[in-house]
Order: sequence, then C-alpha cells, then structure tokens
Amino acid sequence: MTQHILQGRSEDEILWFQRRDTLKAAAAWALAGGLPAAMAQQRSNVVEFVGDVMLNGQRMLPQQTVQTGDDILTGPASRLVFLIGNAAFHVRQNSRLRVERGATLNTASLLRLLSGAVVSAFGRGSNRSIVTPTLTAGIRGTGVYTEIMADQGGRTYFCNCYGTVDMESNGNRAVSVSSYHQSFWGEVQPRGGRFLTPAPALNHTDEELEFLARLIGQRTAWQIMGQTGVKDGRGYMEQRPPEAHPAAPR
Repeated sequence: MTQHILQGRSEDEILWFQRRDTLKAAAAWALAGGLPAAMAQQRSNVVEFVGDVMLNGQRMLPQQTVQTGDDILTGPASRLVFLIGNAAFHVRQNSRLRVERGATLNTASLLRLLSGAVVSAFGRGSNRSIVTPTLTAGIRGTGVYTEIMADQGGRTYFCNCYGTVDMESNGNRAVSVSSYHQSFWGEVQPRGGRFLTPAPALNHTDEELEFLARLIGQRTAWQIMGQTGVKDGRGYMEQRPPEAHPAAPR
C-alpha cells in the first residue's frame, strides 16, 4: 500500500478498492466483457454501488444505468463506481455531482462536482472538464482526484495524479503536467494574492487510480514506468523544490 495522508477522511473510506465485494464486482464486470459488452447488450454501466445512492432524485436500483445529464447523490457510508465512454469514476460518500453530455450520449464532457469527492480515470480525448465552485480543470488523458472541503468553506482540492490538465481558478491559470500526483487548491479567498495554489497529496492512493484505470483498459504513469515517485504534491518522480510546482509564486 502506498503512503497516503488523510485530512477529513477515514482510512476505511480510502481503502474502498480492497473490499471483497468490490473486487468481486470488478472481476465480474471484466468477465462479462467490460463496457463494450455492457453497451452492446444494453446492460448497466455501473460496476458497483453501495448504500444510499440517488439518481435524479430517486433511489438507485440494481442494474440502473448512469447516463450523461444525470444527477448523482451519495449518502453516508455510500459509494458508486461507474463508467461512461472511456472514463471511470468512483463517487465517495456524501457527494453530489452532475455528469453533462459530450458529443454523444456515451461521452462525458463535463463533471460538475457540487459537494464531496470523486476519483476519476480518463482515456485520451478532448473537451472534457471537471468543474467545482472554485476551480475548473480541463482534462486530457489523465487520472485525477477532486474534493470539495466542506470544513474549509468549500475550498477545492484537486490532484492531477498523472497526465496533463489545464487548471483555472478565478483567473489564475496553470498547465499541470504530472507523472506522480501534482496537487492544487482552488481557493475561496485569495492566498498570497492567488486563487490557484500548491497543495500536498491528500486523501487518495495510487491503488485507487490503478483500479479505475484498469476498468478502462489503461495503466497509470507509474505503472508504465515501473516505479513510483515522491508523493509530495509537486507531481514528479524525483524530489523537486517547492518552486517547481506550476502554481507556486514566481
């Protein structure tokens, strides 16, 4: 298990991918042919859901499908793992988000997170974004973790775990190119005159991203390279100074 630092999350919540039921659900999903088979056979694109999950205001039922345009709300001790196109998502407990439509019904152009947290793995593509009240992230092919910190006034935490992301917060912009967890705050009020600031690596693990990447037939950057890096939020395999972070003051 890779090292991880928790802030406002429990160890049990972070280790969701280790649960026996989750592993069985993922194995069954793969055995059934994954997303292409699910689409061809008009089966659900949900790998697993646990607890109270609301879909468009109604309690979610087994074998329901998550589509673009849907609103998702998870309750306490609840979670949802699903795929749309070449993207996989794990929605954590006490989260609310909307998946907006892309070029087709099976393409998610925008993930609008209103509360809580979501782990995401995206295959290559264009015109996809994650939006929170304080931050916008333009997604290319990447794996990311996004959380709205309710106990910090709605401040957004965002980690580009691997890949390239165009970051923006209230006019502050940065291009994030990460091989190993480059993290940002989308501030509610400016800090040091900036709304986009560096953050440490918090509340998520390598294994979560590997789990989701595997669902879409991909591998993370560190799996491809055969090594992990320095998990300090700066985004590099080797130690770098604080000013190497793209949101650091210049």
